[in-house]
Amino acid sequence: MASSVELALDAFRRGEPVCVHDADDREGETDLIYPAGAVTPDAVARMRNDAGGLICVALSDEVSEAFNLPFIQDELTHPAAGDHDLSYDDRSSFSLTVNHRDTRTGITDEDRSLTIREIASAASVPEETPFAELFRAPGHVHLLRAAAGGLAERQGHTELGIALADAADLPPAVVVCEMLDDRTGKALSPQDAATYADTHGMPYLEGKQLLERFS
Repeated sequence: MASSVELALDAFRRGEPVCVHDADDREGETDLIYPAGAVTPDAVARMRNDAGGLICVALSDEVSEAFNLPFIQDELTHPAAGDHDLSYDDRSSFSLTVNHRDTRTGITDEDRSLTIREIASAASVPEETPFAELFRAPGHVHLLRAAAGGLAERQGHTELGIALADAADLPPAVVVCEMLDDRTGKALSPQDAATYADTHGMPYLEGKQLLERFS
């Protein structure tokens, strides 16, 4: 059973994760979503082990603009970047991949959590952040750029997570990681994701709850 949006916001303010299912007629996936500033090495390990998808940091359009972050598809000249039709949306949110310059390889739980927390810190004062001096690309943390119109324009986990952060009065930087099913190799079903959330004391939301509240 889905939790209330207020319960999810309270958890987010405490730095705790929430599970959000977008919609059956979209990706049909549930993401584990954290406020980026609260991501510890243990949180990265949980996303690796319990979720299993790609660990990404979603940023608002305004922050992405301040950091001069492109949509990576617009920057690629390789033929593989052409004719990029998506069954669930008009375009991908992917931007650069980065490591913080104080990391070593960038891939360890410690390194990735450092990069993620520093991105959140930068997102709180984007106009004052010399992004290229703090981060190097390519790296091991995928950045996602939210649509300029937010949920009114796009209803992906990128925008859903940013809406949560905004409503919780947190910096517009969230970590999203798809939840996968070890048995089937597919996306974890909404029922199993809700069970996981309940077992671990996390709120579980349907994307439509956030659309109704924030659109």
